[in-house]
Amino acid sequence: MMTMNALITSRDPKGQQATSLFEAAYNKAKLDGLRAQLLNEKGGELHAGIIKLINELTMSNQYASEETKSNYTYPSEYKGPMPISKQIGMLAKIFGRSLGYTSEFVEKVLPTLTLPEGAEGWFAIPSVDALAARFFPEVTDPAEKYCRAVMLIHEKLGKARMFQNYREGQIDKQYLRMHARTAHALAIIQEQQKGDILIIAAQLGMRHRGCSTRRAREVFVANEYGLGSLMGCSIALTHPERFVQFEELDMDLPGDEFSPGGGGRFDGAPFLYFDDDGLGFYTDGCGSAYGGCGSASGFLPQ
Repeated sequence: MMTMNALITSRDPKGQQATSLFEAAYNKAKLDGLRAQLLNEKGGELHAGIIKLINELTMSNQYASEETKSNYTYPSEYKGPMPISKQIGMLAKIFGRSLGYTSEFVEKVLPTLTLPEGAEGWFAIPSVDALAARFFPEVTDPAEKYCRAVMLIHEKLGKARMFQNYREGQIDKQYLRMHARTAHALAIIQEQQKGDILIIAAQLGMRHRGCSTRRAREVFVANEYGLGSLMGCSIALTHPERFVQFEELDMDLPGDEFSPGGGGRFDGAPFLYFDDDGLGFYTDGCGSAYGGCGSASGFLPQ
């Protein structure tokens, strides 16, 4: 099992206290044999209802005001993630990387994994270390490696389609860094996968549409983390149809933090959007909530 934090189960003291509350509620309902049987027959609905209630009751209220109603969705051209074999083939060709370990993972390990709840599918992204080994081996600082990898993805996007980086000259560790939660998740993924291309479970914004990036981070479930610039732009590279309409849900990238002045205060985050100039990369404050944006996130398999 891969998790961000230690999970509490029904056998732990806190879990036992919660299950005792269910027992008390069950007894208070005073079910007769028929109603008890009907409840058992609707076990799936009961299970889903309990999970929903638990999620609602355990959700943080911090930044709760930074939510707005949203009816935005993905463009009709986007039909969901393409087959993972096609994704890894595209990235291997674009970046000249090996498929060895990645193909083995896809063939032998991925079929044994259950897509985590909340994820829309499996997506392929290049490993930062693999990109560094091929394109900038002289860079050893992890923070600088990451920024150089993001710039490389931007370069490839610019060759593949109309693309504007509105933070040109600021893809540097003074301005851009990976959020600690995402860095931790990526370390876990890289420990499990040794290939040049990594496979992640993700959703591309619908789950947190209308929420500010910091509100989205606040309500992440235990195995959830934000997608950053490299992840989001890599997915844009393999799924260009995700960004083709003005009235589509744009993608916030809460897996990264941005310092507008480069002075050490990282209170911004990047996002991807579509307009007359094609696909755009920009940043905004973490407290900004727009109906047309949604935070993309990944999930560790459990």
